[in-house]
Amino acid sequence: MAKTYDPQNIFAKILRGEIPNKTVLETEHSLAFHDIAPQAPHHVLVIPKGAHVCYDDFALEASEAEIVDFTRAVGEVCRMLGVQPGEGGAGFRLISNAGDHGLQEVPHLHVHILAGRRLGRMLPLPE
Repeated sequence: MAKTYDPQNIFAKILRGEIPNKTVLETEHSLAFHDIAPQAPHHVLVIPKGAHVCYDDFALEASEAEIVDFTRAVGEVCRMLGVQPGEGGAGFRLISNAGDHGLQEVPHLHVHILAGRRLGRMLPLPE
């Protein structure tokens, strides 16, 4: 997947209000919403409002304000869901896929917050 941003991707359309979503949190630079095909009892996507393809693109190109806002939005969603392990929650998994080998499907940075059940190993143990 090239790092060319496609303004017609589904998350860009959500940000423009062309596709509805179930918003969990909206900040100046980020939007969090429920995944339409949840893989766990809690499955929330957090996306930056800026045109960033994947996490490395965001980390290298986003403004400090965008990076801080996005990071705090992830933390706030975890707080809202009650999944913070240090605060009595049972924990969560944070996933961001990037590129072809990472199986990224939408060319707009997004992280998945998955929680609400034991999720099992991400990858099988090496043999």
